[in-house]
Amino acid sequence: MLTDVTILGAGLGGLTLARVLHVHGIPATVHEAEPSPAARSQGGMLDIHDYNGQLALEAAGLTDAFHALVLEGRQAMRVLDTDGTVLFEEADDGTGGRPEVMRGELRQVLLDSLPAGTVRWGHKARSTRTLGEGSHEVTFADGSTVVTSLLVGADGAWSRVRPLLTTAVPAYTGKSVVETYLFDADTRHPEAAETVGGGSMMALTPGRELFAHREKGDTLHAYIGLSEPRDWFTAIDFADAAAATARIAQEFAGWAPELTALITDSDVAPVLRPLYALPAGHRWERVPGVTLIGDAAHLAAPNGEGANLAMLDGAELGQALAAHPDDVEAALTAYEQGMFPRSAEAAASQAADTHGTDSAGDTVHPLVAALTRHEQSR
Repeated sequence: MLTDVTILGAGLGGLTLARVLHVHGIPATVHEAEPSPAARSQGGMLDIHDYNGQLALEAAGLTDAFHALVLEGRQAMRVLDTDGTVLFEEADDGTGGRPEVMRGELRQVLLDSLPAGTVRWGHKARSTRTLGEGSHEVTFADGSTVVTSLLVGADGAWSRVRPLLTTAVPAYTGKSVVETYLFDADTRHPEAAETVGGGSMMALTPGRELFAHREKGDTLHAYIGLSEPRDWFTAIDFADAAAATARIAQEFAGWAPELTALITDSDVAPVLRPLYALPAGHRWERVPGVTLIGDAAHLAAPNGEGANLAMLDGAELGQALAAHPDDVEAALTAYEQGMFPRSAEAAASQAADTHGTDSAGDTVHPLVAALTRHEQSR
């Protein structure tokens, strides 16, 4: 009988797994490197899809709590040309199937749904090793260890569990994003606020893009995407916020000022986030007593699916373990047989979208055409 599960990583995937196991009466321990739930910002908004993320929350028994977090109107979307012309606009009529919530608030709902002591904070995994017969040992940064017969890596891009299963490592995608925030936008940054609208906004040309959305509390959160090698960004001194902001803004010279204001008017220093991905279709041979979920299993460039897939991974693994309490290997096999094609399909879809919009001559008009077809088909 399965009596305990060891999970590394208290992100949305690991916590969803722990919650679904708890619903089925299976204890789990989650080890998290961060010292507390409030140790750092948990990022911005997430659109939670009705075909994966919401299914996971239903399995976790948290649908009502999720709906209480939804920010009304945030599914609205617009696409702009670089001169500020609106090329496509879609209102939020409440039927889009991808309501937006704040990632930190969703994570807190999951944390609150678990028994006290489930998450062990300040437990940064340093290494893992296989002991044989399905047992594995985790060594933490403080020198302590834990031995478990079921280890789940929910520990993200640079997973310490992944090497037990595969030699694959994430590779740079050729693109990075720079994050900015504009606070009290309607009063302090009215032109940018009007440009973004009530939901999300994007404007793009080959190798350059601006994406922004309106978060809770009248905040605009922007992601400035640039397709450049890592060395290009290394040459920018991000410790000098003013100089870094000016250098990034230079790449958008000639764009409408209400768009470039998302860069130049930031109320925080710009934050660089290089994007990495595992090989598309990444999979491994079954190793007794260990598996991966979320980015640890199928890290991809941001495509709106990462958090949703991580939660569905956690939910389906939890359900598989509940269905096979006396046969962990059968449970892990069933989970992986569903997860591998699902993550490969998501990666293939992202590649197809990129191929259709990231051409040398035009990016925005193929995107608008695709969005228009989608809206007409609804």
